[in-house]
Amino acid sequence: MNEATASPKNPEDPRDPKDPGSLKKSVGRYGVWTGLLRAGGPDGAAEHAEAAAELEQLGYGALWLGGNTSARDAAPLIAATSRIVVGTSIQSIWEHKPSEAAAGFAELEVSHPGRFVLGLGVSHGPIAQGYRRPYSTMVGYLDELDRAGMRSGHRVLAALGPKMLDLSRDRAAGAIPYLVTPEHTAQARERLGAGPLLAPELKVVLDPDPSRARATARAYLAMYLKLPNYTKNFLNLGFTDDDVTGGGSDRLIDAVFAWGDESTVRARIDAFHTAGADHVALQLVEDDMTRLPREGWRRLASLLA
Repeated sequence: MNEATASPKNPEDPRDPKDPGSLKKSVGRYGVWTGLLRAGGPDGAAEHAEAAAELEQLGYGALWLGGNTSARDAAPLIAATSRIVVGTSIQSIWEHKPSEAAAGFAELEVSHPGRFVLGLGVSHGPIAQGYRRPYSTMVGYLDELDRAGMRSGHRVLAALGPKMLDLSRDRAAGAIPYLVTPEHTAQARERLGAGPLLAPELKVVLDPDPSRARATARAYLAMYLKLPNYTKNFLNLGFTDDDVTGGGSDRLIDAVFAWGDESTVRARIDAFHTAGADHVALQLVEDDMTRLPREGWRRLASLLA
């Protein structure tokens, strides 16, 4: 193993690089999921840095960068903060070579030990060029990361089905499932066992009006219902074809979104922890998804306090 991947221990970092389960301590119980803080996003670098610092001050343990992101996107946010963990959610294995992923991780691990988590995923057939045999390709990708000296305790997988969950348990520090329900979380926890990190993403609409909240949720969910990985997972969880058409049924919306007033949203988030989640990555969904929802993040932090 070369010096860059030796993972020097930061005395302020609670994560032991030899113990994948200790990642739980560093990310805490709550994080923020957003695609708006990527490099080149709609707001400038200065506002991104300021927002990341505020998220840390508000007490969130992790910041998950949505979309096909990399260490390059995480680096300026890590530099602007002192504690919060930044992870990719996800880095597509089709668009980033394993050697590049390992090198990007190693660079951040030297400068900011314990602050970056590489979240990997297979993306989706309709949007990923060269998509084929996702499970075996992921296995090969992890083999390459191992050969590059990247420890399994510093990576997590976007896992929905049982085979990918097994990889998350055996070849990574845990799983970061996207667009799931508490029922899926319970099944994933049983599959993973007690040790690995289980950090599902949960979408939140801070609006107590049922019609308005569901309309906001449905408008955002529609794009995901075009992706077969998600619709297949919903069908496996007992939803029907009617639930996954037309932007999603009320039943589906209510299962995959936390919407309502503060107490209702908090109860919905708690349901994921009760089901077995160690950490919940909260994605705030508003009518305007082009600007940083900083006031919403403050409201979320208040209801979680």
